[in-house]
Amino acid sequence: MSTTRQIAHNTIVQITGKILSTFLGLLAIGIMTRYLGQEQFGWYVTAITFLQFVGILIDFGLIPVTAQMLSEPHFDKKKLLKNLLGFRFVSAVLFLGLAPLAALLFPYPREVKIAISFTSLSFLAIAMNQVLVGYYQHKLSMHMQAMGEVIGRVFLIGGLWFVTTKGYGFLPVMTVVTLSSLVYTAVLWIHVYQKEKTGFSFEATIWKAIMTKMWPIAISIIFNVVYLKGDTIILSLFWPQETVGIYGAAYRVIDILAQTAMMLMGLMLPILAFNWSRNIKAEFKHRYQQAFDAMMMLAFPMLIGVLVLAKKIMVLVAGEEFVASGSALQILALAVFGVYLGAVFGHTAVAINKQKQTMWIYISDAVLTLIGYLIFIPVYGIMGAAWMTVFSELYAGLLLWIVIRHYSGVSLEMKTFSKIVFSSLVMGSALIILNRFNVLLLVLIAAAVYSLFLFGLDGISKKTMREIVSMRE
Repeated sequence: MSTTRQIAHNTIVQITGKILSTFLGLLAIGIMTRYLGQEQFGWYVTAITFLQFVGILIDFGLIPVTAQMLSEPHFDKKKLLKNLLGFRFVSAVLFLGLAPLAALLFPYPREVKIAISFTSLSFLAIAMNQVLVGYYQHKLSMHMQAMGEVIGRVFLIGGLWFVTTKGYGFLPVMTVVTLSSLVYTAVLWIHVYQKEKTGFSFEATIWKAIMTKMWPIAISIIFNVVYLKGDTIILSLFWPQETVGIYGAAYRVIDILAQTAMMLMGLMLPILAFNWSRNIKAEFKHRYQQAFDAMMMLAFPMLIGVLVLAKKIMVLVAGEEFVASGSALQILALAVFGVYLGAVFGHTAVAINKQKQTMWIYISDAVLTLIGYLIFIPVYGIMGAAWMTVFSELYAGLLLWIVIRHYSGVSLEMKTFSKIVFSSLVMGSALIILNRFNVLLLVLIAAAVYSLFLFGLDGISKKTMREIVSMRE
């Protein structure tokens, strides 16, 4: 099987899983918003965002680091995997163990502080997933990650249905959220264990190599967290929990849509790293262009579609009580486009070992965005948070593109992108004309119109499609 087919089949399986998990994730948001209401959903958003803040601080870029190190010939693969898991577990326990204590210093309701105390277990599981997902990226076996995510989401939906129909309240809802993450991690761990008989190892030489590889990414991510989660944290300090709930509902939809960017670039990272590390420049350029085109193929129509359908989407997902979230969702759609740009060029920076050269982007972005948050959120609330989020994502994405172009010596072609933009604008026009129809029907119409024009304009090459669907090796 060719590399293109392997990546494509892997991508198709994972996208199928992602579509299903996205649907289940949106369904979970719908159950929670309708059951909890604006204030208690604000509690949920505050607790999750607080822990996400800590979780991103200790991310250390271990997904791309794992995929990259396993693609390099320096260490025995099984020994390296055990040390990566050991390093992840120790660092996560140390930092997440402090989160409940830190929460006591914030003026949050008692229920939020209790939720933070036990939901930290969910984020320990998520932290362990980083190494496991990196392993699956290296093996080009991301279908297992998709399967684990879907199983976790099915558990989440079942659990939420049970606790909400019984009327158990906010804290049992948070318990279900925590258990669903543990189920997801268990699925990934069991499969890896069957293949590798893995566990934890603590070898100083390998830990030193891990820290050497990760520290530029870790510093970038520490600053990254300021503009990724600082908006909701600051909003929760200056505005009521109902406001946090309205903003958080839109942000959760955007979060789910943005996860696809990391999934796709996770598939491409080992291939980019392999070709760059072995100086196979022509193949690197081909894969880099392929990654950019694939990401834009999703990002731009998503941007146009959400701009047109935002209020309908929020009513469908969260209910009439959250119709005000539609305005925030329209603005945040622009941020998602920036996330996709950042995913392409941020992962490419890791692949070509230029993490250090991109640190200044994340640091300056964090400083500028934090200043913006502190100026605009106390005065403008949701609108201030949303527009500064757009600024932060586009700032990072565009500057990363310039830096990667400089260090890789590769300029991206825009021929396919221009076809994507045209097809997306036609799709958007169709949505505006047919806006009176049901939102689910509009999504299907949008997909059909976009696909028809993109294929008609040869936005996806027939050669690539023939290779993907061919059953011959």
